[in-house]
Amino acid sequence: MGRFAVNKATGEGRRQRAEHPRRALRRGIGIGIVAIVALGAAALLADTLVAMRAEHSLSKALLDSPRLSYDPEVTISGFPFTSHARAGEFGGAVITARGVSVDCPGLTDCHAEMGATLGSISVPDGFEFQPSDLIHTSSMQAYTRLDSVNLGRMLGIIDLTVNTPAPADRAGGGGPADGLLRRTSGVLLTGTVALPPVNRATDVPPSASMYPGPTVRVSVAADLSVDDGRLRITATDFYRGPEEHVESDIADDLHAYVLSRFSTLLGPVPMPWGITPTEATSEGSDVLLIGDTGARDLRPDEF
Repeated sequence: MGRFAVNKATGEGRRQRAEHPRRALRRGIGIGIVAIVALGAAALLADTLVAMRAEHSLSKALLDSPRLSYDPEVTISGFPFTSHARAGEFGGAVITARGVSVDCPGLTDCHAEMGATLGSISVPDGFEFQPSDLIHTSSMQAYTRLDSVNLGRMLGIIDLTVNTPAPADRAGGGGPADGLLRRTSGVLLTGTVALPPVNRATDVPPSASMYPGPTVRVSVAADLSVDDGRLRITATDFYRGPEEHVESDIADDLHAYVLSRFSTLLGPVPMPWGITPTEATSEGSDVLLIGDTGARDLRPDEF
């Protein structure tokens, strides 16, 4: 009986000794995998930090432009970033600058958003941008965005709202779910304008509650276009639906007059790097001027 017990123990000992190398091998493989993952994560983090530093330096370089008061948002494409920075070549860049001052008739606090999407770019130093650097881009699409508040100030209609209606066969307000983000015609504008006789003895806008003269709040359909690089808004008719809107009784002989209050040719609006806009469109509750160009050289401080 004791002999069998000894034999059994001897067999188990041999199996345990055989399993030790396997466990050691598995442990070694596991440690190696963990080390590789850790090194990869560290490399990715280092690359991300280099990208953030370079983007911040370009933002600061752009801030040297006299048009800008706030640091613009900058995203530079290229992975791994360090390799692209070393070569001075990137897949592109996106720039968004908010709070840019624009001229307002009678007002001094109108602002716009300016932005640009650059195609592939070549730079002198991919790690550190300077205001006077010459950046070569293969293409650029630039825009200036006016929200309804600032556009209303420029029109003298301080309660102006802008809406991009969906197509007639679709419900909704022209959002992404409707498949329509922009419109150049049939844009819905709503606001309050003065009716004759216009009180010219006051500087109070007609849409202000303290305006002493007769007013009317209406919704109109308008077309947007570019005339010699300037935004032209042409109200074509009163808007009657289906989007939420305002309707008022207006004498027939005042129809043309009221529509004219929503029609204008704005003064020049700044564009990134002086690009001439060629298209005007609504986008949700904003109006955009858009311009495209091919290959060109750009300086950050001339944004």
